[in-house]
Amino acid sequence: MRPEDLLPDHQDHVHRDGIIVRKGSVGAFLANARVLQDPAASAGARARAASDLRALLPGLHALGLFEILVPRDPALRDLVDADR
Repeated sequence: MRPEDLLPDHQDHVHRDGIIVRKGSVGAFLANARVLQDPAASAGARARAASDLRALLPGLHALGLFEILVPRDPALRDLVDADR
């Protein structure tokens, strides 16, 4: 399966379990996770990343992402699990 089989180029979101999941959600999750794991990131940057990441979690859970992939970082895993 290719990405365009799931989400054609002209479409920017999908509906899963009544939740709108935007194209780019997985990439945004990864970017925010990197900020949270960066020891040089400011407290403000970490707070924004955590907030943005929490907003993404319902959609990522609806996609089933964390049924397949589990974060290795314990703090990130706790944040993901807290949303369930």
